[in-house]
Amino acid sequence: MTLQHLLSLTRKAVDDYHMILPGDRIAVGISGGKDSLTLLCALNGLKRFYPAPFEIVPICVDLGFADKDPSAFEALRAFTANLGLELQIVESQIAEVVFDIRKESNPCSLCAKLRKGAFNTRAKELGCNKIAYAHHKNDFTETLLMSLIFEGRISCFSPVSYLDRMDLTLIRPLMYVEEPDIIGFSRENALPVMKNPCPADGNTRREEIKQLLSELNKTYHGVSERMFGAILRGDLKGWPKI
Repeated sequence: MTLQHLLSLTRKAVDDYHMILPGDRIAVGISGGKDSLTLLCALNGLKRFYPAPFEIVPICVDLGFADKDPSAFEALRAFTANLGLELQIVESQIAEVVFDIRKESNPCSLCAKLRKGAFNTRAKELGCNKIAYAHHKNDFTETLLMSLIFEGRISCFSPVSYLDRMDLTLIRPLMYVEEPDIIGFSRENALPVMKNPCPADGNTRREEIKQLLSELNKTYHGVSERMFGAILRGDLKGWPKI
């Protein structure tokens, strides 16, 4: 996927759901993965010509894994600096809390809660009024299926959500971008993707659903596209009207 195509899909999402207004200061969550780095490239490119002027602030929450690679964070710093941005790194002991103290058998939920809390707090400290997550098109369909299978309800996170407790608006500008295109963009542009040190990586319910959807698409061609269309047309709770 070319940068031009990425920007086109990102702008469509931003325009369709009115994600960005003049003067917005947007904290971009940087995990070091391909998705978040692609999102940073997309928003940094968009702000050069988007009619509503806005700022972006890349924030990375260091989960505190003992076997993390310090050079990877330096590569992230250099990458963001090359974009004309300063990477904000939030130190934490989330890994110790989740795996050593709490010894969670299903660590993802608590980890996500603590990580979001640390990220949102720093975003507010830096004067941001919006935060951006790198959920892509495949994440939306996987979330719908997870909700059906594990919760017995039809639900999916929204492109735009207001977090009243933090007075922050959450946006998901990559909602029209497919994961294979992100993989291609990441490789073509040599993004400094960090290896995930989490011991639960690749062994989660979301990974199981990803594999299930892959099998469904082999048997019923286009099922993910139809599911995404159903999400857009479904008048789901919390979704803004377009």
